[in-house]
Amino acid sequence: MDFKQNINKNKLPKHIAIIMDGNGRWARQRGEERIFGHENGVRAVRETVEAAGELGVSYLTFYAFSTENWCRPQKEIDTLMELLVKAIHNETPELIEKGVRLATIGDVESLPEKCRKELADAIEKTSHNTKLTVTVALSYSSHWEILNAVKDIAQQVKEGKINPEDIDKKMFQSFLQTQGMPDPDLLIRTSGELRISNFLLWQIAYSELYFTPVLWPDFGKKHFYQAILDYQRRERRFGKT
Repeated sequence: MDFKQNINKNKLPKHIAIIMDGNGRWARQRGEERIFGHENGVRAVRETVEAAGELGVSYLTFYAFSTENWCRPQKEIDTLMELLVKAIHNETPELIEKGVRLATIGDVESLPEKCRKELADAIEKTSHNTKLTVTVALSYSSHWEILNAVKDIAQQVKEGKINPEDIDKKMFQSFLQTQGMPDPDLLIRTSGELRISNFLLWQIAYSELYFTPVLWPDFGKKHFYQAILDYQRRERRFGKT
């Protein structure tokens, strides 16, 4: 079955968020260390970005590294950061060529300096691209994001810049990391786990959720198209009848 041909391009999700899960299990199944799975997961990212760009999806957000991931063994963290630098460096020319703009959300200041510099360089080089915005969530969690938004609003109230009675949904969203982006229409999680893992909790209030047993390194264009087809078969009511 040609999944891509069956997609209605007039009903595409504008923003797709992805929890990339299963790298460690994929590596263990092959008798390798977890980092082997992370290395092979880069290919899945590349294929997904290509598929989104070809279809005309406007926003794609990847959950790459959570605030909780800092609790992993230091060796794995160091290798992940090195892999991140390498991947960004290698993929930037392709992003530029295909009109993809790179962005980040999360506590980027907590990343190693080399990572921050590579990210800043790639973000600058792709800043004028308009075909697709790819956002990488790094050192991110919804609890961290929402708490920081509350602190920022509280500070502005304290300074007399905001009246408490003026705080509404629109204002609160302007203090979130994703301000300026539409909320995800579709959230995909790989590896068969049925949880959200502290990712975009405010933003996915009415997102369609799609869980697949496919481990992230095995995730390809076919699986991405399947998720979109499943999304297009659903009726979105946003709490209405």
